[in-house]
This record gives sequence, structure tokens and C-alpha cells, in this order.
Amino acid sequence: MTSDTRSIDFPTAGLLRRLAAAFYDALVVLALWMLTTALWLLLASHGEAIKPGAPVYHVYQLSLLLVAFGFFVGSWTRAGCTLGMQAWRLRLIRADGTRLRSRDAAVRFVAALLAWLPLGMGVLWLLVDRDRLTWQDRLSGTRVIVER
Repeated sequence: MTSDTRSIDFPTAGLLRRLAAAFYDALVVLALWMLTTALWLLLASHGEAIKPGAPVYHVYQLSLLLVAFGFFVGSWTRAGCTLGMQAWRLRLIRADGTRLRSRDAAVRFVAALLAWLPLGMGVLWLLVDRDRLTWQDRLSGTRVIVER
């Protein structure tokens, strides 16, 4: 997709398509977390479970967050979409129709965490929003479009 304003002509994605893409992406992130956990078990805990009281527990948890961050931010900035979004013909763009920058993607990732925390209310917000945008769309100045 070019970085001109023609991309603004694409329709904004609806809730069901976004949730389907999110489900696909959750499977990918889960697989990445399993690989990350396997490495932690192999290298840091000698095969023992990493329990909440363990000295490396918080570092382990942070590594899982960083893996998810890397997957989403990397996908959004490099390709404009994640694997789940690609399957459902969705693309993430800035409000002006251009490609995301790293800063935009990082803000969107944090905003998405906030949007999902209150029982997904920030995502369901698109059902009442006049522009069909979620909290993470609004906070990051981005939108999810459906490609033809």
C-alpha cells in the first residue's frame, strides 16, 4: 500500500473481523511464549517451574511481555499487519493514511493493553464510536482498515 491518502478510502474494520484476527494472533503469541518459556526452563531454571517467588520470575514475565511487544510492533511497522490481520485482509495505518512508525506502533501496543483490561471495553467501544474506532485506535492515531 502506498503512503498517500487513497488508503483513507478503505472501510474501517468491524468488531467481528478484528476479533477473528486477534484470535489468530493470540495463537501465534501463545506459541512464541511457549518457545520463550522453554528457553527459560532450559537456561535459567534447570527444568523447574518458574514460580512467583523465584528470583527470575519478574524478569521472565517481562520477557514474555517483550516477546508480544516485538511480535506486534515488528509486524505493524514492517508489514502494516500481523499474521491474523493478514488472514482477514486487515491493515493498520495512521489516521492520515500513511504507514505506522515505531513510535505509533509502541503507543498502540500499550493502548491495546489498556483497552483489553476493563473486560475489553476499549475494544467494544467501536460499537458506539461514530468512526468505529477502538481506544487503541484513538490513543495511537491509527485505524484498522479492510483491504479489497
